[in-house]
Amino acid sequence: MTKVKKEKAIKEEAGATETGGTEKSYVELIANINPIANPLATKKLSKKLYKCVKKASKLKQIRRGVKEVQKFINKGETGIVVLAGDTLPIDVYCHVPVMCEDRSLPYAYIPSKVDLGSSAGSKRPTCVIMIKSHEDYKEAYDECFEEVSALPKPL
Repeated sequence: MTKVKKEKAIKEEAGATETGGTEKSYVELIANINPIANPLATKKLSKKLYKCVKKASKLKQIRRGVKEVQKFINKGETGIVVLAGDTLPIDVYCHVPVMCEDRSLPYAYIPSKVDLGSSAGSKRPTCVIMIKSHEDYKEAYDECFEEVSALPKPL
């Protein structure tokens, strides 16, 4: 690195720490959600879902992406379906909640596809993830399952 690049990098780091980082707050993320993002997970439930996704991805117990999730829902696989509320166009994944309701799978929307992708250990944003059950994180999974199932479904 040259001297100019080092100074620029140091200024950017200082600017990021002063503003609290590049991370957006839950309220800012909610401002960008789709009209179909219902039931939306609360801030607390979103954090629990992110942690559960992170644990499941370490054990390769997730299905990532619309095509893969749709395929395994049709095959009869069960789990919690987590959808990103800020995905555009809506047509990409608007059929997934209907499939979940037909098969009695719990699903919830969270505000950010970037956060969902990063919690799954990917650099790419992800709009749909299915979390499968596993013994290693059974307690966290069951807690998320109960809370997501208790969310009010849209009409």
